Amino acid sequence: MLKNNYHVRNIFYSLALLLGSFVLMGSTAFADKETFTVGMEAGYPPFNWTQQDDSNGAVPIKGSKEFAGGYDVEIAKKIADGLGKELVIFKTDWDGLPPAVTSGKADAIIAGMSPTAERKETLDFSDFYYSSQLTMLVKKDGTFSEASSLKDFAGAKVTGQLNTLHYNVIDQIPNVDKQTAMSDFSAMRVALESGKIDGYVTEVPEGITAEKLNPKFKMIQFKEGNGFKTSEEDNAIAIGMKKNASDLEKVNQTLAGISQKERDDIMDAAINQQPDVKEDAPWYVWVMNIAKDNWKMFLRGAGTTLLIALVGTVVGTSIGLGIGIFRTVPTPEKAGLRFAYKVLNGFFSIYIEIFRGTPMIVQSMVIFYGSSQLYGIDMNPLTAALIIVSINTGAYMTEIVRGGIFSVDKGQFEAAAAIGMTHWQTMTNVVIPQVFRNTLPAIGNEFVINIKDTSVLNVIAVSELFFASKTAAGANFRFFETFTITCVIYFVMTFTVTRILRYLERRLDGDGSYAPYANQMQTSKLERKDDR
Repeated sequence: MLKNNYHVRNIFYSLALLLGSFVLMGSTAFADKETFTVGMEAGYPPFNWTQQDDSNGAVPIKGSKEFAGGYDVEIAKKIADGLGKELVIFKTDWDGLPPAVTSGKADAIIAGMSPTAERKETLDFSDFYYSSQLTMLVKKDGTFSEASSLKDFAGAKVTGQLNTLHYNVIDQIPNVDKQTAMSDFSAMRVALESGKIDGYVTEVPEGITAEKLNPKFKMIQFKEGNGFKTSEEDNAIAIGMKKNASDLEKVNQTLAGISQKERDDIMDAAINQQPDVKEDAPWYVWVMNIAKDNWKMFLRGAGTTLLIALVGTVVGTSIGLGIGIFRTVPTPEKAGLRFAYKVLNGFFSIYIEIFRGTPMIVQSMVIFYGSSQLYGIDMNPLTAALIIVSINTGAYMTEIVRGGIFSVDKGQFEAAAAIGMTHWQTMTNVVIPQVFRNTLPAIGNEFVINIKDTSVLNVIAVSELFFASKTAAGANFRFFETFTITCVIYFVMTFTVTRILRYLERRLDGDGSYAPYANQMQTSKLERKDDR
């Protein structure tokens, strides 16, 4: 057991040093000024989407082996050429786009974003680069498939994307059953196909693409005057940039040089470049086809998920052990050391309460974007993910380790002190080996939780398994089939990890060769009791 403990501790220290090297490598100044970094979801066709190759002029996505294509990408290429810079695509969740620009992670947002008054409070916007009409997407065989005006949607369950005009205009529908806003279009398409909603507000290009890729969907053609009432600014799409951005004037000059006909041609090409719907087939055939077409993306996403979960769990456990040992040290008698001990102990208490009391997704936004906005640290998304999961896990493991230490019989501490062991020697040689074994099931549980919780890291542009799945679903519009594959992959990972940890528990327990000796000791104790 003791030898196993030394091996485990060495692994903890090595991975902690490795994490430190990730921080040093990932924490650099802002991106090279010769690049033009554009933030987008890369999952909102025909404006932007993700694909596996560079066909049709697609551009590589930063930190990924995938490529981004679509109308927004073509506009971004023209803007980058006008600025004389190299285009870089920064892919992140919709809610991560504004903080990406304000923190300096991206130079601009080109993602089908409307310049609303709320957004103008934190971003500056270019002139319009596209204008589109709002419409509704419904199920082709649904109750509202023959609707031609807003009043026809009375009683319908309708939603729109969070923090967009699409959601606000739902109030124009008489007696509508307005549903909670959803985070992205992938979520709304899943809800629509499953029957959870009757329709969602979208734009005409997206509606055309949805009809093309999934024959179960239908875009409503409103009669003139019977659709949503919006202003020209509401229908417009512009480029969002940081306040007082120096390149904004050049961006507008470049946009002015793109004629309306050229813009229409780019949109028509983007719509036509979307893959045609395949012959209708049973769901399991679609599962196999999607797995065949996107297995590399799924594999990379699963690998990233496992890496983050493994490093986060090991380093987090090391943090928990370190703090747990420190908090069992007797309060020093010297005034100076006692003060330092109390300050450090108070710091650890605050750390534990904050990271146990806030969601990991909030911690991700604060650490990743906050470190850039406040301190100018351009942290690599994977590095940030490793740090976030590690310190989050450490907060939980500290309490688990503390409970494990208190569960060790007090007599063992007294016996170690009686033979002259220091507190450190007692902890490392007597207590920690027992604590590690006793808390191994809890460590395994944290590992499994971390595998699943990495799904929230897509808000900081980490292409883990869930983000890869949303990307694939956004391209093929087959959500049940795509997330069936995702479900299987998550189950395989968590089941395998659980089996490995169970095996490790048995190894640490030994092969049973000590059982006779333990029984003999127990018998000897009973005999001595009988003699008395």
